[in-house]
Amino acid sequence: MLPHSNYKKKIKILITLLIVGLVLSGLTAFPLESELKFISHHDSFLPVFLQDWLNNIYEAVKDTNTRYSYLSYGTDWLAFAHLVIAVVFVGPLRDPVKNIWVIQFGIISCVMVFFLALVAGPIRHIPVYWRLIDCSFGVGGLLLLVPCYRYIKKITPAILPAKDGN
Repeated sequence: MLPHSNYKKKIKILITLLIVGLVLSGLTAFPLESELKFISHHDSFLPVFLQDWLNNIYEAVKDTNTRYSYLSYGTDWLAFAHLVIAVVFVGPLRDPVKNIWVIQFGIISCVMVFFLALVAGPIRHIPVYWRLIDCSFGVGGLLLLVPCYRYIKKITPAILPAKDGN
């Protein structure tokens, strides 16, 4: 069994990776049209079906931003939510045992990604391969959070019943 300090170091690494992923995911949601434009002009490395899909998305976002720019406010809130969720994980970064509930929340959220992608995806006419890409974010989060949870449980002191002084 590893000493507690090794578990704590692993916990910090896993949570830091998760925070970085959430921040990057959030920051990249703000300039969506610019990113899609860049990809659509440099997409020769992608399979044709993915090029077609991303070009279609770019045209839709560009058209929507031209005609109804206020709708992009929704992706701004999506980006903001990623940043806020990243901040929540600072708690377990500082005190993983006390804030294990945040890790549990993250695991539940990662599982819920599958339901959203697999239920809302067909309703919104999202291709299966793109839904699988969306599911990969849940997988990535679980790959970081499940071991993190296990390490926290290993360093959590056993809760003993209080001795009655009477």
